[in-house]
Amino acid sequence: MNRCHRTLIAMLIAAAPAAAFGQVPSPQLNGVLKQMDVASKNFHNATADFHCDYYERVVRDTTTQQGPVYFLRQGDQMQMGLVVMGPQNKPEKVVQYKDGMLQMFEPSVNQITVLHAGADQAQYSQYFTLGFGGSGSALERAWNVTDLGTEMLPDGSQQVKTDKLDLTSKDPSSKTFTHITIWIDPARALSLRQVFYLANNDKRTCNYNDVKLNGKIDTKKFEIKKNDHTTVVNR
Repeated sequence: MNRCHRTLIAMLIAAAPAAAFGQVPSPQLNGVLKQMDVASKNFHNATADFHCDYYERVVRDTTTQQGPVYFLRQGDQMQMGLVVMGPQNKPEKVVQYKDGMLQMFEPSVNQITVLHAGADQAQYSQYFTLGFGGSGSALERAWNVTDLGTEMLPDGSQQVKTDKLDLTSKDPSSKTFTHITIWIDPARALSLRQVFYLANNDKRTCNYNDVKLNGKIDTKKFEIKKNDHTTVVNR
């Protein structure tokens, strides 16, 4: 998988995979999943500020990306948009997932990279519902879930009690990640932190802060604006 493709996949914040231990879910985990089931029914959209660190083991280097992100549920489909802010608070990348198509726009080179989900659309959507608006039932269907206890995380000016869950994919063809750890606020079906462990020993850590649920979303700043000189690359 080339770096551009890997970056696009990793940007599905939205959010995969530690071994299937065959454990019976603990009473605490059952309670978390049931809370998520209830909260998921009331989820329509969310906005947040994200901060992601992508560590590449081969070069021992960490790349940081941050900016605004939104998630929007329309029927049974999830839509996502994010902006990676660069120097002078200018957009460096704009990423959008909608209608089974993932696009990344780089204003500096006026190029759009397009990735069509195709037959993998259901798997792509799992990454969104993994972090924002997904039900506990859907989580349990797609992943082997291990409860790692609770932890307090910041969200704006408040501290939120989260449940730390480790996930391994039930799909044998899913080999991009070895496992994913998420810190979930089950009362809102929101993930405030996600750590993706890649098969090549790279690691991506994403934190979400100042989360606003079911408000009005200004999608204009997430729009991909192309002109007659924009290059489009399909992958």
